[in-house]
Amino acid sequence: MLNLNQRKKKVTFLLIVDITLISLAIFLAFFLRFEGQIPSDYPLKILGGVIITLIIALPTFYFFKLYDFSWEYVSSNEVMNLIKAVTISFLFLGAFLFIFRDQKIVEGFPRSTLIMSYFLVFLFCGAVRFSKRFYLQIFQKGSAEEKKRTIIVGAGDAGEQILRSIFAFKNSPYMPVGFIDDDYTKKGESIHGIKVLGRIDDIPHLVNKYEIEEIIIAIPSANSQFIKKAVEKGREAGLQKIKITPSMDEIIGGQISLGEIREIEVEDLLGREPVSLDREAIENFIRDKIILVTGAAGSIGSELCRQIAKLNPSLLLLLDQDETGIFNISGELARNFSKLKLYSIISNIQDKDKVDKIFEQFQPNVVFHAAAYKHVPLMEVHFDEAIKNNIFGTMAVAESALKYGVDKFIFISTDKAIKPASIMGATKRVGEFICQALNKKNQTRFVSVRFGNVLGSRGSVVPIFKEQIKRRGPVEVTHPEMKRYFMTTPEACLLVMQSSVMGQGGEVFVLDMGDPVKILELAKETIRLAGFEPDKDIPIVFTEPRPGEKLFEEILTAEEGTIATQNQKIFIAKLSDVDEERLFASLGELKTAVQNFNREEAINILKRTVSLYKPYMG
Repeated sequence: MLNLNQRKKKVTFLLIVDITLISLAIFLAFFLRFEGQIPSDYPLKILGGVIITLIIALPTFYFFKLYDFSWEYVSSNEVMNLIKAVTISFLFLGAFLFIFRDQKIVEGFPRSTLIMSYFLVFLFCGAVRFSKRFYLQIFQKGSAEEKKRTIIVGAGDAGEQILRSIFAFKNSPYMPVGFIDDDYTKKGESIHGIKVLGRIDDIPHLVNKYEIEEIIIAIPSANSQFIKKAVEKGREAGLQKIKITPSMDEIIGGQISLGEIREIEVEDLLGREPVSLDREAIENFIRDKIILVTGAAGSIGSELCRQIAKLNPSLLLLLDQDETGIFNISGELARNFSKLKLYSIISNIQDKDKVDKIFEQFQPNVVFHAAAYKHVPLMEVHFDEAIKNNIFGTMAVAESALKYGVDKFIFISTDKAIKPASIMGATKRVGEFICQALNKKNQTRFVSVRFGNVLGSRGSVVPIFKEQIKRRGPVEVTHPEMKRYFMTTPEACLLVMQSSVMGQGGEVFVLDMGDPVKILELAKETIRLAGFEPDKDIPIVFTEPRPGEKLFEEILTAEEGTIATQNQKIFIAKLSDVDEERLFASLGELKTAVQNFNREEAINILKRTVSLYKPYMG
């Protein structure tokens, strides 16, 4: 209510100011035209001109949103809208004066006053709209001693937006000194009075020359090699404070402000190229649909919810057995997407009756099935829970989707399903089999999507390293040669959504994970980003692979080979047909083995069901 009242006050204030300034502009135009000696018969004409101009101009200004802008962020867009509004207003005014030129109130109206009024209205109304920004920029920059001398890497749109944000907020912690850009043509140019000082290779010299304390990397489309180079040059100059704006994956078309600047993370240095997406197709896939996300409190599930929320579903259903996690993600979505209709459900996916009731009540159009137990060593011990959740839980959700006519069911799989060496990997492979088998039953299209490790997800290696660094080490690495494929959570979720659009049913999509990363190098980089030196400030020690872990994960194409798609980062695995009768017979035997807590029998059944499953003991 407070924001609504503030907006009404701002609109009312601007209307009064515009009425005053437009009236003044018309009067001044006549005053200038007659060199201060306005004829006695003209006051009525001036009054008529003012009234007609206001009747035409004020609705036109409103149409071009000149009463709906932020004082701090007024920009060239508002200038263009003001030019359009004033031009259209005076074209209509000119037409009116021409049509009614014989009427007494406008008879003999000097054409020169029309031209002068046009420029004066633009000047006066523009000055009012930019006044606060000029004031903040000139008088409220704050004490220079309290601010960090900063250079911005990237003299493009993102860099300009960051600079504007810095100028707009008097409490900004940054004092911009200059820009860095590798485009030779930009050197020496000024953006809002701040010069482009040089290239990335010049950072050490410029840091020393201008006493720079911080760097902000403001190139959302930059690849990791560029970011890594900027970070290395900053470190070479002895800087501890290096920050970055979000990537294009994280922004998805939004504006960049100071609030989005964050510390450099190891994800930024991974070597991943920006994701190419058919955004329109993804929006059409989600818009006005009822979407159910299982495992919504997990790393992948919660990020899927964030991405889906941006695309205007008619209802977003969040399902998880983690009460606190659901509470947190529901609150976050409610705060950030006030118009989003969402409903939170606490449930175990193994509870077939409740899952069935959920589908009957809400009739979802699309299901993203992300609920799973994923920690390999734990699932080796608790084999029964891995099988019950990852296989029979998936079966319960998939059968309900089939029963209630869901349009599309997307199963989140893993690279560990390829030549599985762990119980977790084998259960996810069986989940893929279930989706292939059920895809043949009716109109519901079942699609599986495989990808590797997700950086920053709960229980993944980077958060573990960070926790160990907080305790001042040691940082534990399984083996000096261990490698893994990684991608960021937003990238994984966006590619899952793209695959979902492309899927016709029965496919197992494979996401391109790029090049494998040495876990040892990942540990060293995480330590450096925390401001320490590996093996000097924070020791690194080596353990041994745990049950179910491999030194090297196969590439996602290793087992079956793949078929290319129109997206260069998404492939389709070549799969054999599933023998449904044999699969469901094996699942019946597996259920009995789990009920009897017979681990050896359960593993033997998994071996028969997943022919390439070979338990790996390190």
